Amino acid sequence: MLVPGVTHDNVHVATAAAVGGVLVATAFAGRAVLGTGEAAVTPASTFSLKGIIELIVEFIVGIVDMVVGEGGRKYVPMFAAVFMFVWVQNLAGLLPGMTPATDNINTTLAVGIFSFLVYNFYGLKENGMDYVKHFLGPVTGWVWLPMMVLMLGIEVIGHAVRPLTLGLRLYGNIMADHTVLSVFLSMFERLWFIPVPAIFYGMGIFVASMQAFVFTMLSMIYVSMAIAHEEH
Repeated sequence: MLVPGVTHDNVHVATAAAVGGVLVATAFAGRAVLGTGEAAVTPASTFSLKGIIELIVEFIVGIVDMVVGEGGRKYVPMFAAVFMFVWVQNLAGLLPGMTPATDNINTTLAVGIFSFLVYNFYGLKENGMDYVKHFLGPVTGWVWLPMMVLMLGIEVIGHAVRPLTLGLRLYGNIMADHTVLSVFLSMFERLWFIPVPAIFYGMGIFVASMQAFVFTMLSMIYVSMAIAHEEH
């Protein structure tokens, strides 16, 4: 590898760290250009870093309002962070010589586990022990004990596989996307003047963006279901 100490076994860690560093630096730069007072709430009038960040935040806020409701706006920073991390990691794989961290099952499972821990934490925070009780099903009482045990087993299994399905879905799609892109680019590497590679780069950008959207959307749905009150 070009970077000393980075081998094939840990290249995804290096990519995750590099992309994470870029995102953190961008966040600080975005906060600096946001300004204070009236300037902070005035939309950007030109194409700029502030305008790009405003566009992304408005996009996340719109989805949160639709999935979680307006009460879910307090979760926007978390959802935005998840979306940006997955999205930029996916896009990094389109750069020559770069291997996205999301092309490794360890990374995608880690992000899936993070989503799993977050929605259970917020579920307990919002509903307390009522959140735990919903694992037992809609019925209560000693006479329904066998049914409650059955429902508990089903619910535990159903929740336990969520980080696995989130991670595997993201890993499988990103790995397939970059494999297809690599194959077609190698086929047309001597025909650089033909715009065929551009088509597959466009498809790669679409898949990278769609997978980040799907992952974030599913995380929102899980949080929405966890924080929903009994009467809902």
